[in-house]
Amino acid sequence: MAHKSRKKQKASRLDKQRYEEELRRLQIELVTMQQWVIAADARVLVLFEGRDAAGKGGAIKRVMQYLNPRHARVVALPQPSERERGQWYFQRYIEHLPTQGEIVLMDRSWYNRAGVERVMGYCTDEEYDRFLEQVPVVEQMLVDDGIILVKYWYSVSDTEQEKRFRSRLNDPMRRWKLSDMDLQSITRWEDYSQAKDAMFEVTDRERTPWWSIDSDDKRSARINTISHLLSQIPYRRLEPEKVHFPERPAAAEKPRPPIDDLRFVPDHAATL
Repeated sequence: MAHKSRKKQKASRLDKQRYEEELRRLQIELVTMQQWVIAADARVLVLFEGRDAAGKGGAIKRVMQYLNPRHARVVALPQPSERERGQWYFQRYIEHLPTQGEIVLMDRSWYNRAGVERVMGYCTDEEYDRFLEQVPVVEQMLVDDGIILVKYWYSVSDTEQEKRFRSRLNDPMRRWKLSDMDLQSITRWEDYSQAKDAMFEVTDRERTPWWSIDSDDKRSARINTISHLLSQIPYRRLEPEKVHFPERPAAAEKPRPPIDDLRFVPDHAATL
């Protein structure tokens, strides 16, 4: 059965200069927000889900770019091990939840069960039904405990998805991002659509809502993600502590080894 994609009026691509200027402004604000998270012992968990090649990775990269990595991290779990497959489904995700003063960005999350596992038959109907029954309870427990939970769904059109897949084919730096599983998302487009709709029906709750992002234009998607994320965190601007630079001490009287005795890497840059 041929799928029918829901067409939206294509917006013009965000101008690169305006994008870079606004991205810088928003990334400065992200750093400000993180300082509040640290000071307030807040816990922030952001889930990034969506179609393959929808731009989740690029958005995560821009969110993380200038954050302090001691208080922010990305979680992108591989396929579960044999031991993990024997655990309660949520168990391996729970150990990655944020602690006080930390931001965690999940590049795909427990919603794998309602997406790829459901579509590809990697879980049973019983496991799938149990997941849909438990996930609203689990997420309610997280927010009841004070975790700020934000869930993003990246939406990309079928034509744009295929365009991005093809662009990876001959790109040596992104060829690893094109797998057989990715290509099956083309032939199973309608199955993934139905799985997403069923998932939203159960898990789009008042206190744990899904926020959808139109990602056909990656620049706009990144700007919209960061702007919205900032709006979801009740942070306030903190004045940084004053920094006083010390006087540099005088050079030591003991002579240092000759610089020619050191091993420097070859100056490849000089050959360019």
